[in-house]
Amino acid sequence: MFDAPVDAWYVWLGVAVASLAVFGVAAELPTTPPPDAVRAVNTVDSVAGCEYTATAEHPISAREVKLDARGIGLRGVGGSAHAAFVSDSVVPVGSVDGSKRDTNLRRVLNGEPPDSVFDSPTDFASAVRVAGNRKATWQGADNTLRIRCVSWEGVDATLVA
Repeated sequence: MFDAPVDAWYVWLGVAVASLAVFGVAAELPTTPPPDAVRAVNTVDSVAGCEYTATAEHPISAREVKLDARGIGLRGVGGSAHAAFVSDSVVPVGSVDGSKRDTNLRRVLNGEPPDSVFDSPTDFASAVRVAGNRKATWQGADNTLRIRCVSWEGVDATLVA
């Protein structure tokens, strides 16, 4: 009395459409989570604001990174994630092929003392200010986020690349 009419064509058409809809939803679900931007920001904030020179590295699993003085964005297979820094001394260091100031900041990030790279603390402060005001763009990401907190005669900066 309440049996479905299995020989009716519209029942089979409805089952087929419902199956395609379920398959479509399942196929669109991401298989991996987005990169963890919060953990990267926590690493940067733990180094920022130090009294002495400090360094840290944080592994990231993202294809692209967007870094500015306010926060970081990571984009990977599973989507993108953004997080903001608590510290206000973060300075994004540009790519190696950037300007001479970027190259000098990268040398400091790589471990050279700022007094051997810059002529004066004023030059270092100028490079930090210019790098901090640069508009962020998505760039290819390395596997590691490198952080170095530097203080030189009153100029404090947390270099990140």
